[in-house]
Amino acid sequence: MRIADTAFSPAHKVHAGERVEAWIVEEGLEPEDIPVPLIFEDEHLLVVDKPTGLVVHPGAGNRSGTLVNALLTRGISGGEDPERPGVVHRLDRDTSGLMVLTKSEEAYAGLVVALSERHVRRTYRALVVGEGLPHAGTVDSPVGRDPANPTLMAAGVGRSAVTHFEVMYEAARHAMLRVRLETGRTHQIRVHLSAIGHPLYADPLYGEAVPDRRLWLHAERLAFVHPVTGEALKFEAPIPGDLREAARDLDPRLPA
Repeated sequence: MRIADTAFSPAHKVHAGERVEAWIVEEGLEPEDIPVPLIFEDEHLLVVDKPTGLVVHPGAGNRSGTLVNALLTRGISGGEDPERPGVVHRLDRDTSGLMVLTKSEEAYAGLVVALSERHVRRTYRALVVGEGLPHAGTVDSPVGRDPANPTLMAAGVGRSAVTHFEVMYEAARHAMLRVRLETGRTHQIRVHLSAIGHPLYADPLYGEAVPDRRLWLHAERLAFVHPVTGEALKFEAPIPGDLREAARDLDPRLPA
């Protein structure tokens, strides 16, 4: 006997010969009117300047208020995860700046390959704490879950990760860097710079929180070959006002 379409108490005991079927229904993603600066768009992809405080895609306990919700009406698509349509790379919630998302499976597949082959050039502006950094350098160390605290990431474990940096300006106890990623591990820049003794300014996870200041990291430049048309694309997003203000407060000469 099948018990279906029948209301019964959760305390009901199933007897021999009975079968109870249950369905878990998840609500689909809903578009939301969240302002996101659009830098470029065509039929295959779009490039945005993600504001700080905006999570990229829905997750556990976070079904709304994300970049994906904001861009559903623009036709983002691609990939197998319905929670992350068109998302080929991510930025942390408090990191602002350039992201590319796709609007077709062809574009999605092409950008995934380009990222894996390190053909997408992602350049960040970062303000770090500490003095004595070399003019330029590379941090080549795996990044993965911290064995001591799985809510954080750590250097020296996990998958290969490579971060290049150059010092743009060095002030008293701080330095402005231009940072380029070869790989894109979770929290990679934050973990790598902290690992060499120069955490990002106002980083509450890998450095020290600063009242009324957010993580000083901005995805400033993005360059790649269009996965469908073959056109070389380059984009740049200006440093947001809150980061410029924070830099000026530390040293008026910092080039933000």
